[in-house]
Amino acid sequence: MKSRWLINLALLVVVVGVALALNYAPKPKEEHAVAVAVSTLDPSAISKISIEFPAKKPVALEKRDGRWFLTQPYAARAGQEPVDKILSILGATTVDKFDAADPARYGLDHPALKLKLGAEEFSFGTFNPVSGMQYVGYKNSVYLVSSNYSEAASIQVVEMIDKNLLAPDEQIAGFDFSRLEQWEDKGLRLEQADGLWRVTRSDAKPNQNDLKQWFADSWGTLIALSVEPYTPDRKAKYPSFEIKLKNGKTLHIDKQGESPELVLARPDEGILYRFPQDVGFVILNPPVGSPR
Repeated sequence: MKSRWLINLALLVVVVGVALALNYAPKPKEEHAVAVAVSTLDPSAISKISIEFPAKKPVALEKRDGRWFLTQPYAARAGQEPVDKILSILGATTVDKFDAADPARYGLDHPALKLKLGAEEFSFGTFNPVSGMQYVGYKNSVYLVSSNYSEAASIQVVEMIDKNLLAPDEQIAGFDFSRLEQWEDKGLRLEQADGLWRVTRSDAKPNQNDLKQWFADSWGTLIALSVEPYTPDRKAKYPSFEIKLKNGKTLHIDKQGESPELVLARPDEGILYRFPQDVGFVILNPPVGSPR
């Protein structure tokens, strides 16, 4: 009985000793993969973007006076958000960097697209079958990055167009709605000066707070659901209105449809803007306090 107790005690001593040895033994250094930046280019320094595809027309954008414009396949104001997504490759990092000596191995001998940012070119190749990430060639290296970067550069060109009816420097000073059906009997014009709205309609009883709220909630947040280029027909006649700008210019806007959605056209830009029907009613019917 005593011998069994001694054996158990000896085993306990051995177990404790092994545990202490493992606890205080030098631990192997853990190797952590270090992420590297794909590029050190500053997005704000880029003023030209070119996107080339094997079987599609190339896309080109250019920054002028701090704003981006499509120049190919047609001219239009570009939205800042899609441009920012295209430029996001400049902030990409990865833990997988390879030598570019064998471009065919990564599908870079015939890239799916080429993205030129300024003078620098990024080539997008095949996808890694395990991670689903994509190989990108840049200078003399190949990087494995998210497919989001090529998807941003591959969106339909029409999705790159700015969905704002007005450019940032086109600040509203007034409206002439007198050629719209609901206002043509006595006309309706609104002008803004010193923070107040003046309504040129004899039977109008405008409330300044209502007009300020209307403008802020409608025109102040106006973004189209979709846009598309079109060729203006100079012979066609549409209900129309004009927007007076603070710089003294006037924009002519054609109302080409109102149901099931409002379709506004800017002949000067050759762009159609589509809005929900209820939004269309609000922006073209200010609360002037007179019967319609």
